[in-house]
Amino acid sequence: MTTITTKAATPTEWDDVQRTLTGGGDGASCQCVWPVLRNKDWNATTKEQRVEILLDEITTGPPPGIVAYVDGEAAGWIRIGPRPGQARIVNTRTIVAATQEPLDDGDVWAVTCFSVRRDQRGKGLNAALLAAAVDYARTSGARLIEAYPVDTAAVKVSSNDLFHGALSTFLTAGFAVVGELRSGRPLVSLNLAA
Repeated sequence: MTTITTKAATPTEWDDVQRTLTGGGDGASCQCVWPVLRNKDWNATTKEQRVEILLDEITTGPPPGIVAYVDGEAAGWIRIGPRPGQARIVNTRTIVAATQEPLDDGDVWAVTCFSVRRDQRGKGLNAALLAAAVDYARTSGARLIEAYPVDTAAVKVSSNDLFHGALSTFLTAGFAVVGELRSGRPLVSLNLAA
Protein backbone atom coordinates (compact mmCIF):
# COMPACT_ATOMS: atom_id res chain seq x y z
CA MET A 1 0.00 0.00 0.00
CA THR A 2 1.35 3.43 -1.01
CA THR A 3 1.56 6.18 1.60
CA ILE A 4 1.49 9.80 0.41
CA THR A 5 2.59 12.54 2.80
CA THR A 6 3.26 16.26 2.29
CA LYS A 7 5.43 19.00 3.80
CA ALA A 8 5.76 22.73 3.23
CA ALA A 9 8.98 23.53 1.35
CA THR A 10 11.41 24.94 3.91
CA PRO A 11 15.22 24.94 3.65
CA THR A 12 15.24 21.44 5.17
CA GLU A 13 13.31 20.17 2.12
CA TRP A 14 15.58 21.86 -0.47
CA ASP A 15 17.06 18.58 -1.77
CA ASP A 16 13.56 17.09 -1.92
CA VAL A 17 12.28 20.08 -3.93
CA GLN A 18 15.14 19.58 -6.37
CA ARG A 19 14.36 15.86 -6.65
CA THR A 20 10.73 16.60 -7.53
CA LEU A 21 11.69 19.18 -10.16
CA THR A 22 14.28 17.00 -11.89
CA GLY A 23 12.21 13.88 -12.49
CA GLY A 24 10.98 14.72 -15.99
CA GLY A 25 9.50 17.66 -17.83
CA ASP A 26 10.74 21.24 -17.66
CA GLY A 27 11.04 21.44 -13.87
CA ALA A 28 14.82 21.15 -13.86
CA SER A 29 15.31 24.20 -16.07
CA CYS A 30 12.26 26.16 -14.91
CA GLN A 31 12.78 25.65 -11.16
CA CYS A 32 9.15 26.74 -10.77
CA VAL A 33 10.28 30.34 -11.10
CA TRP A 34 8.25 30.96 -14.27
CA PRO A 35 5.16 32.13 -12.29
CA VAL A 36 7.10 34.71 -10.28
CA LEU A 37 8.87 36.45 -13.17
CA ARG A 38 7.46 38.61 -15.93
CA ASN A 39 8.30 37.29 -19.39
CA LYS A 40 11.17 39.74 -20.04
CA ASP A 41 12.74 38.87 -16.67
CA TRP A 42 12.26 35.14 -17.28
CA ASN A 43 13.98 35.38 -20.65
CA ALA A 44 16.93 37.16 -19.03
CA THR A 45 17.63 34.40 -16.48
CA THR A 46 19.71 31.24 -16.72
CA LYS A 47 18.89 27.92 -15.09
CA GLU A 48 21.50 28.62 -12.42
CA GLN A 49 19.88 31.97 -11.62
CA ARG A 50 16.47 30.29 -11.39
CA VAL A 51 17.87 27.77 -8.91
CA GLU A 52 19.14 30.70 -6.82
CA ILE A 53 15.80 32.52 -7.02
CA LEU A 54 13.89 29.45 -5.80
CA LEU A 55 16.46 28.76 -3.08
CA ASP A 56 16.15 32.36 -1.91
CA GLU A 57 12.34 32.10 -1.83
CA ILE A 58 12.50 28.91 0.22
CA THR A 59 15.23 30.24 2.53
CA THR A 60 13.56 33.56 3.30
CA GLY A 61 10.04 32.07 3.48
CA PRO A 62 7.20 31.72 3.77
CA PRO A 63 7.29 28.40 1.90
CA PRO A 64 6.32 28.94 -1.76
CA GLY A 65 5.05 25.41 -2.15
CA ILE A 66 4.47 21.91 -0.88
CA VAL A 67 6.46 18.71 -1.46
CA ALA A 68 4.69 15.34 -1.73
CA TYR A 69 6.35 12.08 -0.72
CA VAL A 70 5.48 8.54 -1.79
CA ASP A 71 6.57 6.10 0.91
CA GLY A 72 9.03 8.71 2.16
CA GLU A 73 10.55 9.51 -1.25
CA ALA A 74 10.19 13.03 -2.68
CA ALA A 75 7.86 12.70 -5.65
CA GLY A 76 5.92 15.91 -6.38
CA TRP A 77 5.68 19.67 -5.92
CA ILE A 78 3.00 22.36 -6.05
CA ARG A 79 3.55 26.11 -6.04
CA ILE A 80 1.04 28.11 -4.03
CA GLY A 81 1.22 31.54 -2.50
CA PRO A 82 -0.21 35.04 -2.49
CA ARG A 83 -1.12 35.98 -6.06
CA PRO A 84 0.52 39.48 -5.96
CA GLY A 85 3.89 37.78 -5.37
CA GLN A 86 3.55 35.85 -8.63
CA ALA A 87 4.35 38.61 -11.13
CA ARG A 88 3.52 36.63 -14.26
CA ILE A 89 -0.02 35.98 -13.00
CA VAL A 90 -0.92 39.59 -12.24
CA ASN A 91 0.61 40.70 -15.55
CA THR A 92 -1.09 38.17 -17.82
CA ARG A 93 -3.84 39.90 -19.77
CA THR A 94 -6.12 36.88 -19.97
CA ILE A 95 -5.97 36.37 -16.20
CA VAL A 96 -6.47 40.08 -15.52
CA ALA A 97 -9.56 40.02 -17.75
CA ALA A 98 -10.97 36.80 -16.27
CA THR A 99 -10.44 37.28 -12.53
CA GLN A 100 -13.14 38.70 -10.30
CA GLU A 101 -10.65 39.63 -7.59
CA PRO A 102 -8.50 42.77 -7.11
CA LEU A 103 -5.00 42.04 -8.44
CA ASP A 104 -3.27 43.55 -5.40
CA ASP A 105 -5.24 41.53 -2.82
CA GLY A 106 -2.71 39.48 -0.84
CA ASP A 107 -5.53 37.38 0.61
CA VAL A 108 -6.02 35.88 -2.86
CA TRP A 109 -3.58 33.03 -3.38
CA ALA A 110 -2.77 31.23 -6.62
CA VAL A 111 -1.83 27.66 -7.50
CA THR A 112 0.44 27.99 -10.51
CA CYS A 113 2.49 24.83 -10.91
CA PHE A 114 2.53 21.09 -10.35
CA SER A 115 5.58 18.92 -10.96
CA VAL A 116 5.45 15.17 -10.45
CA ARG A 117 8.36 12.85 -11.16
CA ARG A 118 7.71 10.68 -14.19
CA ASP A 119 8.19 7.51 -12.15
CA GLN A 120 5.54 8.64 -9.63
CA ARG A 121 2.74 9.72 -11.97
CA GLY A 122 -0.67 8.07 -11.81
CA LYS A 123 -0.66 7.73 -8.01
CA GLY A 124 -2.94 10.65 -7.15
CA LEU A 125 -0.16 13.04 -6.20
CA ASN A 126 -1.75 16.12 -7.78
CA ALA A 127 -4.89 15.61 -5.68
CA ALA A 128 -2.81 15.14 -2.53
CA LEU A 129 -0.69 18.19 -3.34
CA LEU A 130 -3.75 20.33 -3.99
CA ALA A 131 -5.41 19.23 -0.74
CA ALA A 132 -2.24 20.11 1.19
CA ALA A 133 -1.99 23.45 -0.63
CA VAL A 134 -5.58 24.33 0.26
CA ASP A 135 -4.91 23.51 3.92
CA TYR A 136 -1.70 25.56 3.86
CA ALA A 137 -3.46 28.57 2.31
CA ARG A 138 -6.34 28.33 4.78
CA THR A 139 -4.06 28.19 7.84
CA SER A 140 -1.99 31.06 6.40
CA GLY A 141 -5.04 33.34 6.25
CA ALA A 142 -5.85 33.20 2.52
CA ARG A 143 -9.40 34.22 1.68
CA LEU A 144 -9.58 32.69 -1.78
CA ILE A 145 -7.45 30.49 -4.06
CA GLU A 146 -7.33 30.89 -7.82
CA ALA A 147 -5.87 28.51 -10.38
CA TYR A 148 -5.60 28.34 -14.16
CA PRO A 149 -5.82 24.63 -15.07
CA VAL A 150 -6.16 22.81 -18.37
CA ASP A 151 -9.53 21.27 -19.29
CA THR A 152 -8.23 17.96 -20.63
CA ALA A 153 -11.74 17.07 -21.86
CA ALA A 154 -11.65 20.09 -24.20
CA VAL A 155 -8.02 20.18 -25.36
CA LYS A 156 -5.28 17.62 -25.81
CA VAL A 157 -1.93 18.53 -24.29
CA SER A 158 1.27 16.69 -23.49
CA SER A 159 1.90 15.70 -19.89
CA ASN A 160 4.63 18.36 -19.84
CA ASP A 161 2.00 21.03 -20.56
CA LEU A 162 -0.11 19.96 -17.58
CA PHE A 163 2.01 21.86 -15.08
CA HIS A 164 -1.02 24.10 -14.49
CA GLY A 165 -2.95 21.02 -13.34
CA ALA A 166 -6.03 19.38 -14.79
CA LEU A 167 -9.44 20.99 -14.36
CA SER A 168 -10.87 17.71 -13.04
CA THR A 169 -8.41 17.77 -10.10
CA PHE A 170 -9.59 21.22 -9.07
CA LEU A 171 -13.30 20.47 -9.51
CA THR A 172 -12.96 17.33 -7.37
CA ALA A 173 -11.32 19.49 -4.67
CA GLY A 174 -14.32 21.87 -4.62
CA PHE A 175 -13.07 24.64 -6.91
CA ALA A 176 -15.58 26.27 -9.26
CA VAL A 177 -15.07 27.65 -12.75
CA VAL A 178 -15.45 31.45 -12.54
CA GLY A 179 -13.91 32.58 -15.82
CA GLU A 180 -12.09 31.57 -18.96
CA LEU A 181 -8.61 32.53 -20.13
CA ARG A 182 -9.18 30.91 -23.53
CA SER A 183 -10.73 27.72 -24.87
CA GLY A 184 -9.68 24.83 -22.66
CA ARG A 185 -8.15 27.08 -20.01
CA PRO A 186 -10.66 28.05 -17.30
CA LEU A 187 -10.03 30.18 -14.26
CA VAL A 188 -11.16 28.38 -11.12
CA SER A 189 -11.44 29.54 -7.54
CA LEU A 190 -12.14 28.23 -4.06
CA ASN A 191 -13.55 30.59 -1.45
CA LEU A 192 -11.91 29.74 1.89
CA ALA A 193 -14.00 32.27 3.81
CA ALA A 194 -17.28 30.49 3.05
